[in-house]
Amino acid sequence: MPGTFLEYNDGHTTFEAYVALPTTEASKRPAVLVSHAWAGRSAFECAKADKLAALGYVGVAIDTYGKGVFGNTAAENSALMMPLVQDRALLRRRLLAGLAAAKGIPMVDTARIGAIGFCFGGMCVLDLARSGADLSGVVSFHGLFTPATIPNHPIKAKVLALHGHDDPMVPPAAVLALQQELTAAGADWQLHAYGNTSHAFTNPAANDAANGMQYNAATARRAWRTMEDFLAEVFA
Repeated sequence: MPGTFLEYNDGHTTFEAYVALPTTEASKRPAVLVSHAWAGRSAFECAKADKLAALGYVGVAIDTYGKGVFGNTAAENSALMMPLVQDRALLRRRLLAGLAAAKGIPMVDTARIGAIGFCFGGMCVLDLARSGADLSGVVSFHGLFTPATIPNHPIKAKVLALHGHDDPMVPPAAVLALQQELTAAGADWQLHAYGNTSHAFTNPAANDAANGMQYNAATARRAWRTMEDFLAEVFA
């Protein structure tokens, strides 16, 4: 069943999510937000929403840049991402707007919502957890571990971070800092580090080993299966 697009707003800015519904049940189902990488909500994230729907969840690929706003080059992507990395209050508002839109989907069981994210989106789902939102769990795939610059709220979501050990964007000191942050917050957290694995390991288009961005099919498969088990647990 093809997905549909859902418009929603934060202030005067309109955003557009991609929604994929499961076909096997008409009853209320858990929802999983998909937070995009630095280029914006692309076919990659929409495909992940479709895969989540095939697992029986409502997949919602949210948007943090604005309807029709996408980057096509590394420079454009950075220009879209960095203002939100630097203004975490604005980013938090946009993420919570996406969460509110997902809660308004009739099939969604609002007591069972999770979020997954890739690269920049991995940082976004960690920020959703830091916001204190009522989420069952969040999963960061090769996410940025950049700490928030605004006060955090008690973390209610269980946290799973799936990290490439050789990711140059997340050095060991950043990994340790996230572990210490989540422990101090009393969060239920896991961090899986995959050896011989770089940044962007889930993205088949990533082919820049010299700069630490490389698809790894084996790690991508292992990480997705780990996510499946995690979601089954937090939604039980």
